Amino acid sequence: MATLSAIDNESANAPSAERVDMKFEVAVIPVADVDRSKSFYTKLGWRLDADFAFENGFRVVQFTPPGSGCSVQFGTKMTTAPVGSAQGLYLIVSDVEAARKELATHGIDISEVFHTSSPGAQFRPESNGRVSGLAPDHRSYFSFATFNDPDGNTWLLQEITARLPGRGLSHDVASLSELLRETEQRHGDYEPTAPKHHWSGWYAAYIVARERGRTPEEAASDAALHMESIRK
Repeated sequence: MATLSAIDNESANAPSAERVDMKFEVAVIPVADVDRSKSFYTKLGWRLDADFAFENGFRVVQFTPPGSGCSVQFGTKMTTAPVGSAQGLYLIVSDVEAARKELATHGIDISEVFHTSSPGAQFRPESNGRVSGLAPDHRSYFSFATFNDPDGNTWLLQEITARLPGRGLSHDVASLSELLRETEQRHGDYEPTAPKHHWSGWYAAYIVARERGRTPEEAASDAALHMESIRK
C-alpha cells in the first residue's frame, strides 16, 4: 500500500552563496468574460490587487485569497490555454468545514466536505472514490471540498492542520527582518497607552494581518482588537 513520504530536502535547502529565492507569485487562469470573472472572485471575498487595461486590448486583473502568498490573474491577451482548463487549483485551509461554510454564505456553489478512498479521487468528480465527510481521525491532507468559477476552472479546498516535514511558512531573512522592525515600531506606538499585555500576542496578530494584505494601520487596529478580545 502506498504511503505519503516527505521528500529529502537536505541538498535543496543547503546554504549557498549562489542561491536565489524563487517565490511562486501568480497563477494565470483562462476565462471568457473578464468582468464576469471579476464579479465572481469579488464575491469570494478575495482581495482585488489590480485591474489594468491597455490601449492594445491587453488587460490584467489580479486577486489574492485571504492569507495567501500567491495570487491569481486573468484578463485578455494573457493566455492561449482553453477557457476553464485550470483544474484542481489548491486552496489550503486549517478548517475545511468552516471554509466551506464561509464560501457558501457568499453564494458560492460548493461541494460537501469529502475525503477520498482512492488516490486522486479529489480531482475526479465522477469518481466513486469520494466519501462524504471529514477524513477519519481528522487526518491532515485528506479532507476536501471543491467549487468552480463561471468558466469551469476548479478550486480544491484541502484541510492541512499538521504539515509534512520541510513544509510551512517561508520568509527570507531580509523580508522577515523588515516585517519584524515594522511590527516593533507599530507596537511601540500601541504600548504606552495599552493595558498590560504580552507583546507576543500583539506581534502575532499584527504579522498575520499584514500577511493577509492589511495595511500597517489596519494591521495595528486588528492587533489591538485581538488583544481586547483575549482580555474579555
